[in-house]
Amino acid sequence: MGGAGESAVRGSSSGGLFALLGKGVRRRPGVSVLTARGFTMVGVAIIGAGFAGICMAIRLRQGGIDDFTVYEKADELGGVWRDNTYPGAGCDIPSVLYSYSFAQRDDWSRVFPEQHEILRYLHDCAREFGIDGRIELGVEVRSAGWDEGTSAWHLETSRGPRTARALVSAVGQLNRPRYPDLPGLDSFAGTAFHSSRWRHDHDLTGRTVAVIGTGPSAVQLVPRIAERVRRLYVFQRSANWLVPKSDRAYGPTARRVFRIPAARLAARGATYLRGETAVYWAVHGDPGAKLVETMARRHLADQVAEPRLRERLTPDFPIGCKRILISSDFYPTLTRDHVELVTDLITEVLPTGPRTAVRDYAVDTLIHGTGFLATEFLRPMEITGRAGVRLHDVWRDGAAAHLGMTVPRFPNLFLLYGPGTNLGHNSIVYMIESQVAYVVRKLRGERVHEVTEAEFEADQRELRANLAGTALEANCTSWYKDANGRVTTNWPSHTYRYRLATWLA
Repeated sequence: MGGAGESAVRGSSSGGLFALLGKGVRRRPGVSVLTARGFTMVGVAIIGAGFAGICMAIRLRQGGIDDFTVYEKADELGGVWRDNTYPGAGCDIPSVLYSYSFAQRDDWSRVFPEQHEILRYLHDCAREFGIDGRIELGVEVRSAGWDEGTSAWHLETSRGPRTARALVSAVGQLNRPRYPDLPGLDSFAGTAFHSSRWRHDHDLTGRTVAVIGTGPSAVQLVPRIAERVRRLYVFQRSANWLVPKSDRAYGPTARRVFRIPAARLAARGATYLRGETAVYWAVHGDPGAKLVETMARRHLADQVAEPRLRERLTPDFPIGCKRILISSDFYPTLTRDHVELVTDLITEVLPTGPRTAVRDYAVDTLIHGTGFLATEFLRPMEITGRAGVRLHDVWRDGAAAHLGMTVPRFPNLFLLYGPGTNLGHNSIVYMIESQVAYVVRKLRGERVHEVTEAEFEADQRELRANLAGTALEANCTSWYKDANGRVTTNWPSHTYRYRLATWLA
């Protein structure tokens, strides 16, 4: 099956930037390089081998562009699906949509795929599309600077310098763990770790455990570990809107149906339209949000009978201000005798465990389900553009990019899953494919692509106008917002509008 962006990469001829790469190319197995002025240069350097980086590499190769290398700092590809191996880790977007349009599968095991299955899918795609040999594992890109004389990016990596005509960042938004800022945290005498850095060598059986946070990761892992621990304390700063998870395993009949391409396309289309309507309403505060809120309130009432616990689990902000969670087993877990929801704020951490204004909690294991530094885009890399301007200086008041991908004074730099492209209602893979098609088209058509200040400013005005009045900007604490309270992560409109904008740009 072809994706909506397929025509942008169909064919084998290359123009623009890559017309320059047709001469002086020296090849070795798995790597394509250009020798120029005494140094080795790749056509495109891609940072990160998660969903975005793998998609970028595949589409470049399908377009006849072989001068690229993917740099991955870890020893395995997969991005967040490599890092997040906590019990219950999985996706809250159905598998038929959380996959590439050009690499649909008929063998998903269930509606909502779990971590191991998504990771296997990414490995399969890298191998089947022949780009696994183009990934350099264990190479961390630490800085990149634009050189006017050579019209190229000079990269400093953990394995020495690299040079590229174009630089694509595919590091995403959810790659750096956020740890709680609590006095005494380092004094804790037990075992502590972040959910995305799970300690599989630490058996939780029979232990007393505290989980800090009730976000997406905690909602998935709490029900799983509750089955093994002796005592579990779940510390909640604020309640979240939560709706049922209609998950199920695919049986033999469903799998036979999915072998029919038209059936897969229909399922994918229906899932996409549901996200663009019902869930979109909820995220953006339209009148239809009341329907989703009613569903969430009924779900809570059906699963939590005790009035006081139900009250503490009821959010005090508009639905859509924070990410809407999906689970059918989180609430029942909190009603178990050995599980306690704690809504008193932690004032400090003692060697024995968390302390609140009410009491001390003695635990031997502390798990941080506190999310990621989502608004600190591209950190800790240092990116320097024309005339030595630093990207993080440009972003001092909040990260921003034209269509989430390009920034004035940073030629041939493209960001995948950059500022203003996250979603709360549909599949980020759809957004990534839109971005990748845009990047391929620009690289094929222009030697050096650089968005103008006028284009950038017009895009930002439209973005802020579309955000105004939505639930995303309501008064709540959210990882969508930076330290200044500004929404810098999310796309505030329909995803088809984003795809159209990338095609017209």
